[in-house]
Amino acid sequence: MEGGGNLDASIESLLNVEKQMRLAGDVAGTKKAVVDILELCFQARAWKTLNDQIILLSKRRGQLKQAVTAMVQQAMQYIDETPDIKTRVELIKTLNSVSAGKIYVEIERARLIKKLAKIKEEQGLIAEAADLMQEIAVETFGAMAKTEKIAFILEQVRLCLDRQDYVRAQILSRKISPRVFDADISKEKKKPKEGDSVVEEAPADIPSLLELKRIYYQLMIRYHSHHNAYLEICRSYKAIYEIPSVKEDSAQWIPVLRKICWYLVLSPHDPMQTSLLNSTLEDKNLSEIPKFRMLLKHLITMEVIQWTTLWETYRIEFENEKNMLGGSLGDKAAKDLKQRIIEHNILVVSKYYSRIMLKRLAELLCLTIQEAEKHLSDMVVSKSLVAKIDRPMGTVCFQTAKDSNDILNSWAMNLEKLLDLVEKSCHQIHKETMVHKAALKV
Repeated sequence: MEGGGNLDASIESLLNVEKQMRLAGDVAGTKKAVVDILELCFQARAWKTLNDQIILLSKRRGQLKQAVTAMVQQAMQYIDETPDIKTRVELIKTLNSVSAGKIYVEIERARLIKKLAKIKEEQGLIAEAADLMQEIAVETFGAMAKTEKIAFILEQVRLCLDRQDYVRAQILSRKISPRVFDADISKEKKKPKEGDSVVEEAPADIPSLLELKRIYYQLMIRYHSHHNAYLEICRSYKAIYEIPSVKEDSAQWIPVLRKICWYLVLSPHDPMQTSLLNSTLEDKNLSEIPKFRMLLKHLITMEVIQWTTLWETYRIEFENEKNMLGGSLGDKAAKDLKQRIIEHNILVVSKYYSRIMLKRLAELLCLTIQEAEKHLSDMVVSKSLVAKIDRPMGTVCFQTAKDSNDILNSWAMNLEKLLDLVEKSCHQIHKETMVHKAALKV
């Protein structure tokens, strides 16, 4: 009790000093008095008194902004020194209420919310942790370091994915532009001009920009895996593959390159997929995994692929993916792989045939007539292919129907080419005649 009395007396005298300094407008003196009060409470391990004094000091009339900032920053150092979780949460909530709505301690408030969310997550309350994190819009904080902002948003995205809130995860992820990871950090560190807001240094526990890039794309892979967006997953792995630390270590880039190859094969045929396929085939590192080079070669070669042969060759590799970086390719992957091979085969057939019997098409695809017709119809609906099925005749026509204008235009073009050829021929004949006449005169 005596110790408690001494503490109260010491706090009372310091509060009087703080009042005098505050009314006199002495910033340095007020800050020192406020910090000393908190230090006294901390030394005495009087956590309840500390919380009460923080609220009291923040509500005093005409309290200086600098004093509130110093008080919040000082109290934040005591969070890790608290004896138990309950005391820690109480202190964080007190500081949170003090810093709420005050723009000059917005960064401190964001860090406090992050600490509180981490505690909630450890207790298994992921939904509460995600809701807490979403209260803070760090993208509007001018004084916060860029890496800290990105790390905070990525934490928001991760918690949304953990609670399976994929819509909000996508909205939050769009706050980060992928171009920000390609920025040159050395060029960005310029001296701030007069009048510019000073950007704070990021705390030591914040990862580097390249590490944040890896975390960002790993979260994007998690998001796209939910929707089975294979091409987007492939692009995310491609971005991870381009990170210098990954490219330098074969133990890291081989599993990533394997994933890129698999997701390229699983992606539906479109211009972006074709472009990525060709750029991946040009990669010299692909020679280290020849089986996957052959797999991609199969896709760009305009030949029918036998599904049974391909599956026998690559089945073990396919099943081994679950033991590699990034885990298995998904529950539907094997089914989708077969679907992509069938689509590839239909596109190959459409290149070589203008008309084909449905029965013959089914034989080439190793399917029944009904299955072949279904796959062909799906490709026509998705506009991957132009085709018409004549069911009574049992034929498929891959030629596009031309309208009258197209036919007239093609005729006009053909006539123009013909007249050009006639004119060139006449010119050549005339030239030869002139040459021979000149030779005869000589």
